[in-house]
Amino acid sequence: MATDLHKPDACDNTEDAADKGTTKSTDAGSERLGKARAAFAQQRENAGARAREWFDTKDLHEGDILDEVTKTRARQQATRETELEREIARLHARFSTAKAQAKHAAEGEGPVDTGHLAGLAGQIAAKETELGHLRAQAERPITNRDLVKARNMKRATRAGIAAAGSLGTFVAGSHALTMALHGNVTILGGLGVAAGYGWYLISRPFAPGQPVPTPAPALPGQPLAAPVNMAKTTATSETSAPEPQVPVQRAFDAPPPPALTAEELDQALRNIGEVKPHEQIQILAVPQRDGDGNTTVVFDLPPRTTVAELKKKLPKLAGALGRDVSMVDIEKAGTEVRTSLWLTDRDPFEDTRPSPLIKTPAQLDAWKDGVPVAWNKRGVAIRLAINNQSYVIAGMTRSGKGVGASNLVVGAAFDPRINLRIVAGKNNGEWDPYAKAGVASTYFKPSPERLLALLKSLLADKDRRERDLGKLGKSKLVPVAIEQIGGVEVLVIDELATYTRPGKPLRDDILEALIELSAVAAGAGILLVLITQYPEVDVIPQALAMNCGARWAMRVENATQSNAILGAGQSGAGRDASKFDPPRPGFGWLVNPFAGVTDLARSFDLDEDERGEITMLLEKAAKIRERAGRLAWQWEDPIEKHLLNATGLSSAAGGPKRDGVPGRNVLHHTKEQQFQIGCCRQALVAMDRLGRDVAQLDEMARIIGAITGEELGEQLRAAGAGGTVKVTIPGQTNRVNGYRRTDIADALSLLEGN
Repeated sequence: MATDLHKPDACDNTEDAADKGTTKSTDAGSERLGKARAAFAQQRENAGARAREWFDTKDLHEGDILDEVTKTRARQQATRETELEREIARLHARFSTAKAQAKHAAEGEGPVDTGHLAGLAGQIAAKETELGHLRAQAERPITNRDLVKARNMKRATRAGIAAAGSLGTFVAGSHALTMALHGNVTILGGLGVAAGYGWYLISRPFAPGQPVPTPAPALPGQPLAAPVNMAKTTATSETSAPEPQVPVQRAFDAPPPPALTAEELDQALRNIGEVKPHEQIQILAVPQRDGDGNTTVVFDLPPRTTVAELKKKLPKLAGALGRDVSMVDIEKAGTEVRTSLWLTDRDPFEDTRPSPLIKTPAQLDAWKDGVPVAWNKRGVAIRLAINNQSYVIAGMTRSGKGVGASNLVVGAAFDPRINLRIVAGKNNGEWDPYAKAGVASTYFKPSPERLLALLKSLLADKDRRERDLGKLGKSKLVPVAIEQIGGVEVLVIDELATYTRPGKPLRDDILEALIELSAVAAGAGILLVLITQYPEVDVIPQALAMNCGARWAMRVENATQSNAILGAGQSGAGRDASKFDPPRPGFGWLVNPFAGVTDLARSFDLDEDERGEITMLLEKAAKIRERAGRLAWQWEDPIEKHLLNATGLSSAAGGPKRDGVPGRNVLHHTKEQQFQIGCCRQALVAMDRLGRDVAQLDEMARIIGAITGEELGEQLRAAGAGGTVKVTIPGQTNRVNGYRRTDIADALSLLEGN
């Protein structure tokens, strides 16, 4: 059947379809245009926001600004310092030339232009002062005002860059257009690409954490267009939840502030009256913290005063700086006015320190290098040389004087050339380890008669030593002559007041001998170590104290006692051992003129009662002395020989029982008998270590050292202890061969003649 093309309804339908297609196409184009406009508007907002952020320097953190301020200041500082140094060098050269000309003129009796010289000197002083102030300002802290100023300068710089860029873009664009009109289209194309890429960079969407631009207000009745992201995205769903924004954590590690600024130092010196209103200090080394948190500054005082005068005001200066006197130290750094000031924020004597000998118990040269006894404010070990001077160590009960003395005497034991003579002031066992180890050439407990005999024997030995030095062509003892005259004599008297307080037996004779020894015997190698808890003129008369060069004042009751140790007037100079707050064991004023030390010091911690450290160290020292043949029974001792002739008793190594009680002569045994006595004593010490009254030869030999079990058995049999017997060792089921304490002790007693 044919279709009627002229039917009205068919024609109408075709026209309607065409109209609808045109309408849909128009609507789609309008929609795309609207989206493009919205996207461009969003890009324009992004670009504007980034531009505002850049101009306002919001892309720079505070740390960035601080770094720039620091670098700029350092650069300007270095430039200005270099300029001033060059100016000062030129002025010095001109001054030298003018001075030489003035000298020649004076020699020729011509006119001398003193005004020119004075003018140059004034210019030099002014420039050097300016340089000093400039260096002092280098450590001025950075303030908020500095940061704001730097940020404003950065904003101004960026505004200038933008203005120059706009002008340059206009010129470049005009030039490119001209070139394009003349046929060179490449430049114009490149400029277009660059402009497009630049627009993309500043108009791209903001990442999480960046500021989001504020949308433009909508027209009345018009909804806000949703931001359109024209960049490619990997999102799989328009409804995907946005990623959580993590707040930016800004890390800013500011350098620690200086412990002392130049302004604080200047004000502190003015507060104590050391710098007058019209005077200035010259900073030479800017205060800076070192690795330990301490600070050192070098400066020149006004010519009117000296470093020595400032030292007298050390307590006041410490207070003005907000610190304790133990936290501040002053030293002369060359000239009389050049000062090295050291300070810390923590008490350097708060914690104890072990003796360095515990870590490295090696032989010492006590004459040349000294022995470690303490540390100073700066944490440096103080070593006291045992030569040419005697020592006084004093302080009230529990002040730590015994620990300080132990550091000195134990250290002396590590030099086999030193003959230790120890006179105890009490009947306890404080000094017994020196006898048991055999390092004490002489040791006895309270006995005024024996002390006086010992002093007289030392005076006689002083005469013998002086004769020997004369034969060697020496006026006093020197290192090469130490062994030739019999070593260095060190007499240690603990609790001196036991013998020298008024009313004590033989006091006057003992004091007279001590004063003579302290005055004339040091050159012959006879030195004193006097220890007391009663530092009074009745105990240590001035004639005795003044001849003891090294003095260590621990905590005492009053300034009078402190001056009795350190010298008259020392408390007025700031050295007062009665004002330690808080007092610490072993802490005191140490004066050692030969080492240039006059300062606070704390003795190393050395314990015997709980840790047995003194015994351990003395055993190490005994092995050193044994190799040198200088244990008490290994050499002919003229001092003990004199005591034996005078009293009929020997106190070598503490006497026969090594307990400080003199007994019958043991020095006149043969070398074989002396060795047998030593083996018996060491075997008994080994049993004490094992904690039982029976022991096998091998285990005793291991404790004694330097001898085998077989050799020990031979010596014990030769000494009269007999052979081994069956003994029961705790923890062992079978009886073994060994020795009983009673057998060895009886043999030792018979051998010593008791």
